[in-house]
Amino acid sequence: MIPIHELLSRIRWDPEFGQGRFELGYFDRHQATIQRVAFETITFPEGPSGAFELLDAETGHTRHIPLHRVREVLKDGQLIWQRG
Repeated sequence: MIPIHELLSRIRWDPEFGQGRFELGYFDRHQATIQRVAFETITFPEGPSGAFELLDAETGHTRHIPLHRVREVLKDGQLIWQRG
């Protein structure tokens, strides 16, 4: 299985592979569920942070999500990566 940071880099930087609609499913500790977010709504902090960021629509604050909480990646609705 490809490590999640390598898959995310490929989505971001490989123009051929990165075509399509990607979603990340991450484990939300507060709700104890998998939350899916569209790839185009997340950002990556500068430097080797091992996380991504997204804007929380309810609070208006930026949430910092560690990559180890990513559980699945979908491309055009199809599961292409999943953490056990």
